[in-house]
Amino acid sequence: MKDTFDEKHERKAWMSLLAKAPEGRISSLLDAAIARPDFTWLRAPEIGSTMVRGRAGGTGTPFNIGEMTVTRCALTLASGEVGHAYIQGRRKSDAEAAALVDALMQSDAADAIWSAVLEPLQAEQSAVKLARAEKAAATKVEFFTMARGED
Repeated sequence: MKDTFDEKHERKAWMSLLAKAPEGRISSLLDAAIARPDFTWLRAPEIGSTMVRGRAGGTGTPFNIGEMTVTRCALTLASGEVGHAYIQGRRKSDAEAAALVDALMQSDAADAIWSAVLEPLQAEQSAVKLARAEKAAATKVEFFTMARGED
């Protein structure tokens, strides 16, 4: 995930933030920002699994790492916006909150939701990423060679 959002991929970026958010964090930020609007389920939250793929070194041939548990749902607001969510783990309430945020980001409330929910999530995830990088940097070993004077 990039540290900044580009206009072309905004939805991809906010969906990534929502999918990776810690348990209960989306709900707490959303409830602090606004009263939850009325909606109808297109697909109630359900738990399933998805295959996770990887690449050796990030560039090699793709291979299946294994399965991961996900919770997904879809809803529509009374005003017509549709929200979808795929969340890591077994978290139905987080999937509901993420789908609400997705739908609200497509409405007139987008600016308020951006500043109240998505910006704090982005800042928290960036801080976690920085802390992990600093911890890894502290263990870095510098190797160097010395010329022995012999050819």
